[in-house]
Amino acid sequence: MNAPSLSTVAFLDRRRAGMLLHPTSLPAGDLGADAYRFVDFLVASGFSVWQFLPIGPTHGEFGSTYQCLSVHAGNPQLISSQWLVEDGWLGAEAAAGVQRLQHAHDGFTRAASQQERAQYAEFRRVHAPWLEDYALYQALRGEQKLQHWVDWPAPLRDRDAGALHAARTRLVAAIEQVRFEQFVFFRQWQRLKDYANRKGVLLFGDLPIFVAHDSADVWAQREQFAVNAHGQLQSLAGVPPDYFSNTGQLWGNPHYHWPRHLAENFRWWNQRFHSQIELMDLVRIDHFRGFEAYWEIPAGASTAIDGRWVSAPGDVLFSSVRAHCQQLRIVAEDLGVITPEVTALRRKHGFPGMKILQFAFEGGARNPYLPHCHEVDSVVYTGTHDNDTTLGWFNALPDELKARVYQYLGTPHEAMPWPLIRAALASVSQLAVIPMQDALALDGAHRMNTPGTVEGNWRWRFSWEQIGTQVAERLRNMVEMYAR
Repeated sequence: MNAPSLSTVAFLDRRRAGMLLHPTSLPAGDLGADAYRFVDFLVASGFSVWQFLPIGPTHGEFGSTYQCLSVHAGNPQLISSQWLVEDGWLGAEAAAGVQRLQHAHDGFTRAASQQERAQYAEFRRVHAPWLEDYALYQALRGEQKLQHWVDWPAPLRDRDAGALHAARTRLVAAIEQVRFEQFVFFRQWQRLKDYANRKGVLLFGDLPIFVAHDSADVWAQREQFAVNAHGQLQSLAGVPPDYFSNTGQLWGNPHYHWPRHLAENFRWWNQRFHSQIELMDLVRIDHFRGFEAYWEIPAGASTAIDGRWVSAPGDVLFSSVRAHCQQLRIVAEDLGVITPEVTALRRKHGFPGMKILQFAFEGGARNPYLPHCHEVDSVVYTGTHDNDTTLGWFNALPDELKARVYQYLGTPHEAMPWPLIRAALASVSQLAVIPMQDALALDGAHRMNTPGTVEGNWRWRFSWEQIGTQVAERLRNMVEMYAR
């Protein structure tokens, strides 16, 4: 019997509105009480989708969420000390300390109930296929003073069996700490997801197409990637010049060794998608066009200009995903250099694409991002985490383009960004997503990320005082008006 097509699984049951906010942008920056209060704010606003960026462990406190240390693990920086105290594993006096998670592990060891210990054992059993390699990698990374694994001593770099056995013995406490932190992250995340789902809010996650070179995945399974036996990159991932950068974007990730993935019927990918199903209701695949053809840049290049397009086996990959992950609901981030072949791949597998209103007002009346060109099977945004805030974007436009925007929108009396928010909510797109910065009418000083830069990104947080008493009511009136 043939597996059902993902296109037969409804992307959404109805028109919905969503908010884009990464958990690090909550006032406390974690999965504590602010996250639950934000769900309540969404409900009060009539919104039923919470979209966020990748939630994996990053390289440093403000590292890119698209360069994670694991495709499966959660970011322990998001763990709430508040819930650890309430669980009885952490003393209130240690909740703000640097060693809070170590103290929590000590408290768990002393005070956890039999049920909690059984839950931990089950977590380790279920997640062992990725957790054991990740825990060892993180323990070794700490021992090696956070050096990239390609610079580790050769026996550790190349996973010599004797060296790894000795490391597991030598680093047993550090390895166990990593396992515990992942147990806590998944426990706290599931609590939040259950709360959101009970309130009618879906969690909308983000899956980067590529994997960080310095990650447990490439270290432990380098046969899946375009690296040599010692882990050195054979080519680099990125994108050619586009509206985000005149020299393209040089991401530096390894490409995939697609023949290996094909030979294994995409086992690695199906495991990765199963991890997403556990945490998310919807998943956005970043840089979807790379599954049809990817931009391959020579190793050692300083910019992304001198690359070439190489075909990728996206069709057979998603056919395999269709058979193994039937609950998965995917959105394709189809921005950038999009060809008819990319669109055909997306449509064949039933994945909605994205419409960005900030891209809509140049190029004439057939610009696909203009609201009258939208499709029901799409997700419309005022802007994404890679864009300026809508107010910052509008303020930077030349006067003639500002006039065109207002003319298209019917010369509204509302100040920006509200006319663009209204246009997104009124669109025929099944899902409309508004960045939190736009809901708060914030300018470009509150931007989350500027592509092509490495400083000052991923740091923005809002405060509850910015919301006031009118934002939720104003949003709810629009949501109800446009049947979301």
